[in-house]
Amino acid sequence: MRNAEFDREQVLRAAMNAFLHKGYAKTSMQALTKATGLHPGSIYCAFENKRGLLLASLEQYKQDRNDEFQQFFIQERPVLDSLKAYIDNIVTECNSCDTAKACLLTKSLSELAEQDESIKIFISEVLEQWQQSLSAKFEQAKKLGELTTTKDSKHLARYLVMGIYGLRTFAHTHPQSAVIQQLADQLYEDLCRE
Repeated sequence: MRNAEFDREQVLRAAMNAFLHKGYAKTSMQALTKATGLHPGSIYCAFENKRGLLLASLEQYKQDRNDEFQQFFIQERPVLDSLKAYIDNIVTECNSCDTAKACLLTKSLSELAEQDESIKIFISEVLEQWQQSLSAKFEQAKKLGELTTTKDSKHLARYLVMGIYGLRTFAHTHPQSAVIQQLADQLYEDLCRE
């Protein structure tokens, strides 16, 4: 059997959007074939099944989000300014009401954690890596004298992650842009406070 030829990243991003829009359980193979442009046989050949496509999509999502995160910190500006820009970007995503800007990791975790232990472990590991990346940025800000708090960098990262989860969830039920921005600004100020 010959391998199907397609742009893997494009297919995975299309699958991500389908999973984000309806969730894993409600996303049919028909919806996935329509979203990705692949025939069912090609999906099965490349990813084994719908679950395999979800796992590959989660891996792509992780890579995309990590690349996006790193972009905020490559410019020559203070670490805390970059962190503020990162938080503001999340606010923009929350305010866009665009399903594609939701978090595939948390959506999948909420839906599948009790049903699929390996997906739960994978997502937990990805979220832990994100938290470690944030912790490293807080540690860097401390070393540069931008942040004078005595709070542990790991604690600050956990607090920020919790705040981002909260912002994303709150935005679903309270979509007022100004309110979301005020909450994000308060979160940032709390992180910078001694």
